[in-house]
Amino acid sequence: MPSISFLKNLGVLLTGWLLLCCGAGAAENGRILMVTEATFPPYEFREGNAIMGIDPEIMREVARRTGRELVIEDMSFDSVITAVVSGKADVAASGITVTPERRGKVDFSIPYVEAAQVIIVPKGSPIRGREDIRGRRIGVQHGATGDTYVTRNIQQPERFPNGALAVAAVAAGKVDAAVIDQDPARMYVAGNDRLEILPEPLTSESYAIAVRKGNPELLQDINSAIADLKASGRLEEIRTAYAAMQVKSAAEAGKHAAGGNWLENMWLDLKDSFDVNFMQEGRWKYLANGFLVTVEVSFFSVLLGILMGFVVAVIRATHDKTGNFRFLNALCKLYLTVIRGTPVVVQLLIIYFVIFGTVDVSKVLVAVVAFGFNSGAYVAEIIRGGIMAIDKGQFEAGRSLGLGYSQTMIFIILPQAFKNVLPALGNEFIVLLKETSVSGYIALQDLTKGGDIIRSQTYTAFMPLTAVALIYLSVVMLFSWLLGKLERRLKNNE
Repeated sequence: MPSISFLKNLGVLLTGWLLLCCGAGAAENGRILMVTEATFPPYEFREGNAIMGIDPEIMREVARRTGRELVIEDMSFDSVITAVVSGKADVAASGITVTPERRGKVDFSIPYVEAAQVIIVPKGSPIRGREDIRGRRIGVQHGATGDTYVTRNIQQPERFPNGALAVAAVAAGKVDAAVIDQDPARMYVAGNDRLEILPEPLTSESYAIAVRKGNPELLQDINSAIADLKASGRLEEIRTAYAAMQVKSAAEAGKHAAGGNWLENMWLDLKDSFDVNFMQEGRWKYLANGFLVTVEVSFFSVLLGILMGFVVAVIRATHDKTGNFRFLNALCKLYLTVIRGTPVVVQLLIIYFVIFGTVDVSKVLVAVVAFGFNSGAYVAEIIRGGIMAIDKGQFEAGRSLGLGYSQTMIFIILPQAFKNVLPALGNEFIVLLKETSVSGYIALQDLTKGGDIIRSQTYTAFMPLTAVALIYLSVVMLFSWLLGKLERRLKNNE
């Protein structure tokens, strides 16, 4: 029978591993940790491995004045305020509009720009003003002020992870209009001659930098920097320069080569799109680096999931057969109920913002823990089903040979159970590989996030999304092939 001391030692080892990977605090002295969503040009966007734009320029000026290092992390927009509130970041600068709800959670700097929400529609659309979008399909960026305004004043919109996807949905005819911020809207329209911005803004607003409450010194430093940049005219220079650069880039990305006939035109368009999305500025590296992160997270999550699943399955199977481990079995059932009853993205956010909310911890570790714990619940039931499917006579045969319960389980039952559940375990790995695509919520740049970055720079969706899908498909096909070979080898050894 598995010993209690073994389970205790396993828990100690896992706890020690987690503590070794954790740092002391989220905001260390000597640095300013800023979070943003770098798919919002000209305010923040990626250029190579660096995050550039109006907001990073302002914060770099603050860091220069205070003699601190600026560290910028890229995460989903609807997580940036939460990151500041939970202490995972010092500031959030991502074209954030000041609202009463947000002001209750964070402190805001003085406004640094006056902006507006505008409506993007296809050229020739019958929608010509705010009253015309009522009852239409409206796309917005989830969590942005456009989302809030449309929801409160017009109707329930269709929500997208970022503005680029909302605009792409307009271009594809999936929605009738998109409501997003004015400056990014100009970028998106400059790269697509089938879209236009309606002249009348939907609403006006002010952008400011969100600072964690209880940090008046940093707030004062930011206010001082913004005020000086405004007074000197430098802020307007920064805004104009980045806006002009992004409009030019968007216009160039929207150009299409011309050929002699439609087939040649299509081939030249695809070739040009491939060059813009992957070859120019080495954008393929976003996919390559993201793929390595995805593989790393998936691999270690599978190991953790198998380890946890094995322990839980043995405890539950032992309880079912002998009645022992009553308390541990109850804990295992609670773990299975909670994990299988909640979405993995919610578990990921809870682990990052709540469980590890006060420590500076590797995001890869957070993802491994979240996906490993999630996978372990499903692996546990897969293995338990395999154990319970073994004929009772196998246990009796092992005991008649003088083997103890643990020896019978290890040398007779588990090898047979593993072979029986191998296809189901392989399917769980495939599911886990694809589930890691939500890692961007905690600023982890995985494969899917790499595709998002490319889309934010080239203003096209087809090529980056297709590339991401093909990479996932290739990995799944390779793993399925290897799994099939392993199954055939095990069958031949029978």
